Amino acid sequence: MAELTVSPLATGDELPVDAARAAIAAALVPITQTETLPLTAALGRILAADVVSPIDVPAHDNSAMDGYALHGADLATDGPTVLLALPGTVYAGAPWAGDVPRGHCLKIMTGAVMPAGLDTVVPRELVTLEGELVQIRPGALKTGENRRKQGEDLARGSAALRAGRRLRPADLGLLASLGLAEVTVFRRLRVALFSTGDEVFAPGQPLPPGGIYDSNRFTLTAALQQIGVEVLDLGLVRDDPATLTAVLQRALREADAVVTSGGVSMGDADHTRDVMAALGDVAFWKVAMRPGRPFAFGPLQDGTHRAMLFALPGNPVAALVTFYAFAREALQVLGGARPEPMPVLQARSVAAIRKRPGRTEYQRGIVERAPDGLWQVRITGSQGAGILRSLSEANALVVLRHEQGSVAAGEPVDVWLFDGLV
Repeated sequence: MAELTVSPLATGDELPVDAARAAIAAALVPITQTETLPLTAALGRILAADVVSPIDVPAHDNSAMDGYALHGADLATDGPTVLLALPGTVYAGAPWAGDVPRGHCLKIMTGAVMPAGLDTVVPRELVTLEGELVQIRPGALKTGENRRKQGEDLARGSAALRAGRRLRPADLGLLASLGLAEVTVFRRLRVALFSTGDEVFAPGQPLPPGGIYDSNRFTLTAALQQIGVEVLDLGLVRDDPATLTAVLQRALREADAVVTSGGVSMGDADHTRDVMAALGDVAFWKVAMRPGRPFAFGPLQDGTHRAMLFALPGNPVAALVTFYAFAREALQVLGGARPEPMPVLQARSVAAIRKRPGRTEYQRGIVERAPDGLWQVRITGSQGAGILRSLSEANALVVLRHEQGSVAAGEPVDVWLFDGLV
């Protein structure tokens, strides 16, 4: 694994978002353990090896529609084509056994194997029937039309799907079309999750004076579940060095990665930073972003056990935004997936947005269709890092890049659609 070479928090420098993402990407080592699953249990899992097609798809030349199969060479160039129709119909799953002489044609159904020597199919609606004669309008089609060729979808020996792909419904159908009933995937990445802070309490408990309910574990658990990892919920951890050390050591033994919230700011009155630093090569950064400035990342090590740490800020919105900005894609890569850029849409800003260059800002917004049919976005409520309601009301994050300044009403901005974060 590459060493973290970016500036730590102690330098006072703010790290651009892109630099932080690059440092994280360079330090990732994906898991290698695999398992073989039936296709019905493989949705959302990460393909562990290229799938090579054992057959041609389609396995034979076949008809793309209902109509009449013929020799393309019989098509007339100076008038209608008249052919003698042979008795019988070619159905899917029942190949035609005989020969079809020149000047003759056969009725054929969609998906049926093309009889030997025939290379063209004319749709029913383009022919006129006169007894046993089939008359085709001049210029109605060309030789080879409406025929699916053997192997045109996938040739035997070609790669059907590449390793690192997250399996989607169509992928599973494709594997089934190759005759495969099982697929080899990476095991699920195990991610330990906990919140820190003496002031934080679990929902359902009485809230003492000065206390707050823990929302971060619930938003982060859901975000982790959306990317298909196995979540080990370690609950709430108080600001006690021995307790923190024990919880992190358990996380190291049982998980591949650790996601925490709280305790990474310079002003935090707890021991999280010291314990994390003692257990691994953790870099504490001030990232030039809003919300989310404090962030820590790096490998934790305890004997032979190793796990990658993503320590998020404690403010609820900042915790989820930094997860999307840094942890989401990195955890997918750790789980064996090929990195995929965050889906980005451009939309016009309904109103002006104030912003200074030199940091990346993520503002909560609602993307909707404008009267002219184009996409537009408006900011939702207060943008404070602790105001979760405005994030709940939003359906996207407006991403204002590091070098970008203020935005005028009507200008396009980049947005991350929440429906794309799955």
